Amino acid sequence: NAGGGGERVLWAAIKTTQERYPNALCVVYTGDHEVNKQAMLERVKTRFNIDLHPPTINFLYVSTRHLVLASTWPHFTLLGQSIGSVVLAWDAFQLLVPDIFIDTMGYAFSLGLCKLLFRRVPTCAYVHYPTISTDMLESLDPKAETGSQGVNAGKGVGIRGKVKKFYWKMFAALYSRVGSTVDIVMTNSTWTQGHVQKLWGPYRQAKGRNNPIAVNFPPCAVEELEEAVEVSEASERKREQALVYIAQFRPEKNHTLVIQAFADFLNTKSEAAKEAKLVLIGSVRDDHDSKRVYTLRLLVNELGIKDRVEFHLDASWPEILDWLQRASVGVNGMWNEHFGIGVVEYQAAGLISVVHASGGPKLDIVIEIDGQPTGFHATNVKEFAEGYEKALSIKDPLPVRLRARRSAKRFTESEFDEKWIAQMEKLVAMTP
Repeated sequence: NAGGGGERVLWAAIKTTQERYPNALCVVYTGDHEVNKQAMLERVKTRFNIDLHPPTINFLYVSTRHLVLASTWPHFTLLGQSIGSVVLAWDAFQLLVPDIFIDTMGYAFSLGLCKLLFRRVPTCAYVHYPTISTDMLESLDPKAETGSQGVNAGKGVGIRGKVKKFYWKMFAALYSRVGSTVDIVMTNSTWTQGHVQKLWGPYRQAKGRNNPIAVNFPPCAVEELEEAVEVSEASERKREQALVYIAQFRPEKNHTLVIQAFADFLNTKSEAAKEAKLVLIGSVRDDHDSKRVYTLRLLVNELGIKDRVEFHLDASWPEILDWLQRASVGVNGMWNEHFGIGVVEYQAAGLISVVHASGGPKLDIVIEIDGQPTGFHATNVKEFAEGYEKALSIKDPLPVRLRARRSAKRFTESEFDEKWIAQMEKLVAMTP
């Protein structure tokens, strides 16, 4: 019930499963005790514009969700959360043992427990990002290419750093073994597929898991955005010199980088910067997110750009649509964003993207179409500031917007549905 882009996958998967298997009961294990079924489905409709069929969906409330929160495990967080996910799964199976068990949260160890307890229950993982990756291991080394990226950048030095590196390597081996037990694996991007294949692939092969790790891009509201947002000469005149960043207020989303780059861009006092403003849109999940927003507001004040930056918290879908119609540029500052649903939404709305040169946004989304760019890549404050300048200075932006929209057609809901059902049919065939 957090309203994030990854959550759209869950609801879209349930919707297409309901349509393909109308008699199947879809059960969601949740820790949101304060939200009843009606309120949950209404939020899904409001935030994602997805209509679910209430009679064939149920929610079972688990009591141990706190065990998978990072805040519960200040030390050895990855291992702690993984152990927590096993306890959480045990809690869930006390309520109901499913005929097919699907994880879209990244709790691979819960799938391992399911296979251990119920060998004949088919399991499926939809992986948004690997719990650990080779990039994460490399980022601990300050001399490595990734040593300046991510929340653990350069922390592999000294005794403490060496212990962390050893712990991560041991955890990666354990994670790989658990991944080998999963029957069907889907990933949300080429980047995620590559890392999951590297970690799980050899172990899966050894265990005779012959189903390939398939890429199924998350369903994005491409068709809806194409209908709702006009991209034409007429609409071009209505667009503002606004940069929009749609992302939850989490540390890895790197709002600080985006804001600092915007301040540098404004300091150039170029023609493009004169009327530019930055709009930050995102959901606030808890007190940690609220404090983060407060810190970002302080940063904006310190940089002297308060009148040029707007915060829109827990915005509804109509509000988001409004900004996608008005803005000119879409921004994404996260290093190794596993996919980037928000970036696809930028493209579908005809925005010119300035994104981090890594992960899904670089490999899958903001790519050339017909040999021409659909946006810009950047890695640091200087490059992002330059990206803002380039994106807002294009003399004839309409052709770029139209190319971006064409690029987004690769990520439609119908594409996701087709690939999801293909994997579901394999799972159904595995049931006793």
